[in-house]
Amino acid sequence: MNLLNVRRGQFVYYQNKLHKVYSVNPFFRKSVHLIRLEDMEQQLVTAREITLYRPKHLDSFRFNYQRYTLHKEVKAKVGDYILIINPKPDSIDHHHLHAIETVSSIEANGVISNRSNGIRHSEYWVMVPGLEEGATIIDRAQPDGNEPNEHAKVEEHHPIQIHMPKIGDVYQKNNSDPVILAMVVAIKGETVYLGGDIEVHIDKLTKSGVWSLQTQVSL
Repeated sequence: MNLLNVRRGQFVYYQNKLHKVYSVNPFFRKSVHLIRLEDMEQQLVTAREITLYRPKHLDSFRFNYQRYTLHKEVKAKVGDYILIINPKPDSIDHHHLHAIETVSSIEANGVISNRSNGIRHSEYWVMVPGLEEGATIIDRAQPDGNEPNEHAKVEEHHPIQIHMPKIGDVYQKNNSDPVILAMVVAIKGETVYLGGDIEVHIDKLTKSGVWSLQTQVSL
């Protein structure tokens, strides 16, 4: 790709794996900052090393160790991940092409995300958990030849890697109204203490589905 054509948020392949462009800085030799979607690893690369991909309805990919399928006809619910497909932000909103945000509340004309963006229903597709029927797996530019059902079997025998909470991580409680965002401030044994005097067992954050990780502290 030509550097002039690289934009923040684009889906691209690098070393055969699906990434998203985080930022572009033309003043550096490795000017394109990527995030690998399957595990959120970051890479600095040049434009000529990547290949553009435009996501489609029923594309399926791993995001932060979990599989999702893009669906343009599913209605978003609180706690869902959404992918911004057709961004038209107002002056007070800051979402962009292919931003991945979490739904905090539902309104008549759209949703409010965990980043306080007002996003119209026509601007996003829902990331449905799992591999939907008829989905196309897009994790790799050159697939290994396995059919989707075979991929599903592999996933069953290789459990999802669970992120263990660290001080500074921000979690969202999906079943509260309004949705609660809280930072991990202390950990003692299997008890995690979050801002706002919230105290939970570590399994509640990692396994229950009630809480979802929003911001992971950098190591």
